Amino acid sequence: MARRPAAVTEDREASKRVGALTALWPFIRPYRVMVMLAGLALITTATVSLILPMAVRRVVDGFNAGTELLDSYFAAALAVAGLLALGTGARYYLVTRLGERVVADIRRAVFDRVMGLSPAYFERIMTGEVLSRITTDTTLILSVIGSSVSVALRNLLMLAGGIVLMLFTSAKLTGLVLLLVPAVVVPIIVLGRRLRALGRDNQDWIAKASGNAAEALGAVQTVQAFTHEGPSRARFAALTESAFASARARIATRAVMTVIVIFLVFAGVVGVLWIGARDVRAEVMSPGQLVQFVIYAILVAGAVGSLSEIWGELQRAAGATERLAELLGAEDRVRDPADPLPLPRPVRGEIALEGVTFHYPARPTQSALDRVDLHVRAGETVALVGPSGAGKTTVIQLLQRFYDPDQGRVTIDGIALDAMARDDFRRAIALVPQDPVIFAGSARDNIRFGRPEASDAEVEAAARAAAADDFILALPEGYDTALGERGVMLSGGQRQRIAIARAILRDAAVLLLDEATSALDAESERAVQQAVEALAKGRTTIIVAHRLATVKKADRIIVFDQGRIVATGSHDALVAEGGLYARLARLQFAGAEAAA
Repeated sequence: MARRPAAVTEDREASKRVGALTALWPFIRPYRVMVMLAGLALITTATVSLILPMAVRRVVDGFNAGTELLDSYFAAALAVAGLLALGTGARYYLVTRLGERVVADIRRAVFDRVMGLSPAYFERIMTGEVLSRITTDTTLILSVIGSSVSVALRNLLMLAGGIVLMLFTSAKLTGLVLLLVPAVVVPIIVLGRRLRALGRDNQDWIAKASGNAAEALGAVQTVQAFTHEGPSRARFAALTESAFASARARIATRAVMTVIVIFLVFAGVVGVLWIGARDVRAEVMSPGQLVQFVIYAILVAGAVGSLSEIWGELQRAAGATERLAELLGAEDRVRDPADPLPLPRPVRGEIALEGVTFHYPARPTQSALDRVDLHVRAGETVALVGPSGAGKTTVIQLLQRFYDPDQGRVTIDGIALDAMARDDFRRAIALVPQDPVIFAGSARDNIRFGRPEASDAEVEAAARAAAADDFILALPEGYDTALGERGVMLSGGQRQRIAIARAILRDAAVLLLDEATSALDAESERAVQQAVEALAKGRTTIIVAHRLATVKKADRIIVFDQGRIVATGSHDALVAEGGLYARLARLQFAGAEAAA
């Protein structure tokens, strides 16, 4: 099933607890001066807006007065309009800048928090949802801080002040207008809810169509290879038609609401003008008073309409704030201690697992490791072998403290990992994962990721040691060639060699190789194996491998099965001993001989 892309998610889940927006105050507090200036500009513009109809009344009632008096009225009206323009511009600048600044701070705070969360947290939430919160939810908050809140406050002032001044201008006409308000507001509320539901439905269908298209285009070769173009086109066409049908219902509802609201508003205006005109003819009120009243009525009606729309935005922003607050306050099982112990320097690289039992959070009933005791001496090269799911990669993850064991402890140089800051001991570890991550930068930047302060010469030396120099130099711009998203320009073996060069450049005391040569051809594997052997000298190396040919020269081979260590020894000793390792070796080497 295709997931809903964040880009088309206009209607994020709202919250009825608008009070959740108070969680934004810690981010707004540092900019209190800007908030006060924006508030002053807001009050000024609202006040001037309420004064403007009075200036218009003076102009209308003084139209038959002397030229000098009329000129002064027009000059006063122009001055009021100028003040309104300046205040509105200042309010827009201050409020919009405040919104952008606060949202930038929120995005940075959320990203900083998420980057420190352990992989265990991401077993409970999808990465796409986190990205949606950082982008879509913060955009909702931006619209509220940068626009909706100030507009809501301004409209509240306009509503309250407008009603008071309407009463002051004509109590009779004000009573008539207040009777007409429910007739206009009720259709807006009822049909507005229907419109929001139809809008969500429409966005859901668009998301399904987009997800279907993305899935089909992403696997276009497979689709064509299985001659599945017809069904794929039919599926996309059906989803697109459903989106159109939903949009048609939304458009029809919006059109009906527009007809009703426009008719009722104009009918109300005509009725008020009709009664007002009769009062003017009866000299109960002046023409200027009638114009003034009509302007106040329009301002009040506009304020009511805006507030009804803004309330929905505030609810969606409250929901977004709750989701972001959940990320910022996320409880992580893996945390640094309050008073971390330092890892002694220089790091020797002695590693131990003492009675370690571990279950992945997503599989609480299935043990990944079961009472494992393992001691790796400083400078020793140890290989972890065994069938898939035996617990080898779990050891690698525990050594980096991506997870904490349920029982037992993991130590480096005699100090438990959970007693140290993660940044401290991770600096002493270099990793080459089974599925290497290549960033969208240049080859040079990808290798330098291992040690950002390294010089170009050191980067190139690491590439040569990883047998990556030749293919990098063959790229269009050599080391400065952009490798594309996830290294799309490179083969699997080339990506692996970039990752190995990155680990070589890190020059750490502990080297972790998780299937580091699995994607290499025989010639590249031989070259990289020589580089790894040279690199392993003088440092602790733990190798996870399925291909036993790559671990024959290890000082010690540890055989895992079903989360337990079942055998330990050299290659020759384990083959002579029989058991699981001998069976794996027989299958692999017999297969290699048959292939030869």
